[in-house]
Amino acid sequence: MINNTEKVDSSKIAILIPSYNECNHIGEVIKKCSRFNLDIIVINDGSTDNTNEVVKELKTHFKDRLTVINHNINKGKGEALKTGFNHIINNNYYGAITIDADGQHDPEEIQKFLDNIAVHNPDLIVGSRFNNTKGMPFIRRFVNYLTSWIISGIAGRKIEDVQSGFRFLNQKVLKNIKLETKNFDTEPEMLLRASWSGFSIRNIPIKTIYNLEEFKSHVNPVKDTIKFFKLVFTSIRWKRKTLREIKNKNHL
Repeated sequence: MINNTEKVDSSKIAILIPSYNECNHIGEVIKKCSRFNLDIIVINDGSTDNTNEVVKELKTHFKDRLTVINHNINKGKGEALKTGFNHIINNNYYGAITIDADGQHDPEEIQKFLDNIAVHNPDLIVGSRFNNTKGMPFIRRFVNYLTSWIISGIAGRKIEDVQSGFRFLNQKVLKNIKLETKNFDTEPEMLLRASWSGFSIRNIPIKTIYNLEEFKSHVNPVKDTIKFFKLVFTSIRWKRKTLREIKNKNHL
């Protein structure tokens, strides 16, 4: 683990934005993120709308501060995140702050993550929407509470909002956890694996933004619920394997 007293160079942290068909919002998200003077990495996950054109136009303005990686086809949010994480590792960033491209997160709150990193230097931070759920649809709130409760139980520690895509992960986490899922189940998977491996996780409050015009979630309630419960059952096998590997490593 990282020594929590180690001083972090925040300029080595990148902002990672996975995006699929978010041409109406991603431009504004990138502009608001740019005020932190951090590198911004967009993973365009096979969008069929004008997402690529919007980002390419901004690229001419932000130049090297904005990197765009395109998937030829839509592979799923988990695969988009993994592509971004590989870029973070290969370019030796200290870590990444992930934020969704649909405008559900307030980029101004990136400062909260940077402040928390400067003071506590955790391995992973999860932005929790549950301190202020105003505007969040009841069914979404119920499902998020339920899934967070289940994942916290399996992880062995409290994680307030396992579905939140607004989070920070340092490079050690990215290098040491191997992800198997490909879609929205990847976000809870990474929390489980980080927990079992002993990485430090902090929860910080973030705003809930659900009143956007034309807002449309890419989460499929039926398919992604099935995937979540499949993840729960599969995680039992993962946990045994992870704990066995850690035990063997400690005996070396």
